Amino acid sequence: MSLGEEIRGHLPFLRRYARALTGSQNHGDNFVHATLETIVAAPDEFNGGNGTRIDLYRHFHRIWESAFITDGEGEDERDPAIRAANQRLARITPLGRQMLLLTALEGFSVEHAAIITGADQTTVENLLAEAVSDIDREARTSVLIIEDEPLIAMELEQIVRDLGHDVAGIATTHGDAVAAFEDSEAGLVLADIQLADGSSGIDAVQDILARAPVPAIFITAFPERLLTGHRVEPTFLISKPFSEHAVRAAISQSLLFTPQLAA
Repeated sequence: MSLGEEIRGHLPFLRRYARALTGSQNHGDNFVHATLETIVAAPDEFNGGNGTRIDLYRHFHRIWESAFITDGEGEDERDPAIRAANQRLARITPLGRQMLLLTALEGFSVEHAAIITGADQTTVENLLAEAVSDIDREARTSVLIIEDEPLIAMELEQIVRDLGHDVAGIATTHGDAVAAFEDSEAGLVLADIQLADGSSGIDAVQDILARAPVPAIFITAFPERLLTGHRVEPTFLISKPFSEHAVRAAISQSLLFTPQLAA
């Protein structure tokens, strides 16, 4: 198998990670493209002996770190939402956010996160602790859960409440989700993809977003169905089975990039 073929299978997840890190699909994809360009320019330097996925994220980290140091008023910086988010994110170090996303959303171990970022494991653990502490100080909101499996819905409800958020309601179908949103003051949506009556959680969220620009987090056992590159993709996507840490990180990141919800 060629290097390109090995990397191709990991790209949808790297793009998801880049979007979550930057808060912008276009901005995240720019980092991914820059990463691929460096690999194409020097393929012999790619293999660090850690496995294709770890080495791919390690190269991405180099691009991200360099861009952060020299970052100016780029295209996304003119977006008030991104600019406001960056001001709030100053409370969480960029490396701390990256550690949180690498371990919570991408499923890397502390050891692997250290390899990717070039930090030692103690530093990774300290940055994770600081990031979690900062998350606890972030804005509270009301969350609408769209999930047709009762046990999963109950688990999500418990996680949301443990984080200090309110639950606006639990919906199992497209129609119920839109109606529940209209009857609530939900500031965040957690949505499954396939719902009880065969309807789509994606369509439900699109109808909700047509009414109010709230952040949405998709939770699905089939992330590859959304991470195709052929349509606008969700910034925040959690794979089933999920961990509380992953949900917590996604909620924090989504609220950080929503000016009207974050303090």
